[in-house]
Amino acid sequence: MIRREGEGIPEFMDDHRRSTVSESEAAAPAGGKAPRWRNPCIYVAAGWSGFFVMGVELLGGRLLAPYFGSSVFVWGALIAVFMACLAVGYLIGGQMSLRSPSMARLGILLMGEALLAWPIVGGGDRLLEAIAFAIDDPRYGSLLGSLLLFGAPTLLSGMVSPYAVRLLIDDLRGSGRSAGRLYFASTLGSAGGTILTSFYLVLLFEVNTIIIGLIAISFLIGLALCVFGRGRHAR
Repeated sequence: MIRREGEGIPEFMDDHRRSTVSESEAAAPAGGKAPRWRNPCIYVAAGWSGFFVMGVELLGGRLLAPYFGSSVFVWGALIAVFMACLAVGYLIGGQMSLRSPSMARLGILLMGEALLAWPIVGGGDRLLEAIAFAIDDPRYGSLLGSLLLFGAPTLLSGMVSPYAVRLLIDDLRGSGRSAGRLYFASTLGSAGGTILTSFYLVLLFEVNTIIIGLIAISFLIGLALCVFGRGRHAR
């Protein structure tokens, strides 16, 4: 006896199968197979975002030191702000990735983190001086200063990785592998940013010059993603 497809399958199992199929279809990029340059560009974006975050964080300690010192309290406040803002960014980026993700929007995130980092060099000294004058305790002064100065660009940096993971997934069976490779690239970029900034860049350039360089590179990478990824969406 020949059984028709779906016949004799419990309803809850059939619903689960349809759900799995629809999720697989949703993970596939529109327009068929993605171009070869697409995935490497996504890895570069994630790696650079990690580099950017660690570079700004290390330089943030140098910016805070003249006003609040460089004690463990100040570094604790700085690290706490970066970790909390990254965590919030992960949540928002994951939610945002559900709504027609595209390379262009990934580029906008990188351009956004660059633009939001500009106040660090544009008015960071004046802001930190005002906070140090208003708050005597360096623990809370450095915490507030870190949040106001570095919170927004760090939050956008946190949105990059989960958003990029969604762009990589074209088959749910390989989603774990894609996520692992993406976070490998992001963490490797963070390590590179830590070593390069602390070992070499601070010896060769002023802090503001380094930050301007980081901002410029982030903006240019984001702009390139917007230009070359326009019109290519993952559905």
